Amino acid sequence: MTINIQYVRMATSEAMNEYVTGKLEKLGKKYDWVISAEVHFEVIHDPKGKGKICKIELSLPGPRIFATSNEENYESAVKETIKDLEKQLKKRKEQFSTH
Repeated sequence: MTINIQYVRMATSEAMNEYVTGKLEKLGKKYDWVISAEVHFEVIHDPKGKGKICKIELSLPGPRIFATSNEENYESAVKETIKDLEKQLKKRKEQFSTH
């Protein structure tokens, strides 16, 4: 699986690159038909204290799947986003098995 990570209006982070790459590779081993992942990290000024945004789009057979989350730190944003993607991947796998 190819992983492309982009940082919007913020500095790049090697630690975040390693963290999200590890999580996505684990997901890629479980669902070997995932082709690539586009990851976007973004920061916005949120008065509620959140504002750390992680967006992930997975390319796979059929329509792409997308998830995003807005949390207080990037690690929890990545966890939430990947949890949402995993739900979508399970549904897609069920559709594959019925055909």
